Amino acid sequence: MNHALVCLPFAGGGAGFYRAWKDLPDRAPRIVPLQLPGREELFIEDPFLDVIDAADALAPRIADLAGPGPVSLFGHSLGAVLAYEIARRLESDPGVELRHLFVSGSPGPWTGRTRRASGLPDDAFLSRVQEFAGYEHDALADPDMRELLLPVLRADVEMHENYKPVSDEPLRTPVTSLRATGDELVTREQAVEWRTATTGAFRLVEPEGGHMYLIDSPLPLLEAVAGDLAS
Repeated sequence: MNHALVCLPFAGGGAGFYRAWKDLPDRAPRIVPLQLPGREELFIEDPFLDVIDAADALAPRIADLAGPGPVSLFGHSLGAVLAYEIARRLESDPGVELRHLFVSGSPGPWTGRTRRASGLPDDAFLSRVQEFAGYEHDALADPDMRELLLPVLRADVEMHENYKPVSDEPLRTPVTSLRATGDELVTREQAVEWRTATTGAFRLVEPEGGHMYLIDSPLPLLEAVAGDLAS
């Protein structure tokens, strides 16, 4: 399948998470991780602080990154709203054949968080983020790594918590919303809110697991993606 699935990272994550997906099923799309500044090979670059600014900067890169052929976008949590805003820009880009938007672990784009982590002291901030995500990154247990990762994680969380959509106009692109059955952060009703984000087709997919179900296995996501792209 030459269909490219451009993947946006969740808060604190990087393209390396998606690069680690190996031995994928034959039906799986071609995984194209999109790196954000401030992490991994772009560590020395300043991270984004605003979703709209990030989408403006990232959208023009999609055509070259994905190459020829159809493109779909995937994002989990913070990555979901980034992918949504990028999709809005790609719909008017004649150089990109945008087929589908896959959003995961996220309420609809107009639902903001009532409990926030931004501005809290380090320990309280990390505790709140762990509560939101349902897991703690192993690297944060190492004091040196924690010092390196905290600025990017804080920037990502601030960007997510301050996000407001650039427009109320729905997309034309079909949307699939994924929300794990054990997700204690995003309710089923919130995951269905994405139905109003498009005039195209909408589907809700509910894999097993918690909010970070992707860490256990990408296969439930990839099966959903392959099924929607084939239909």
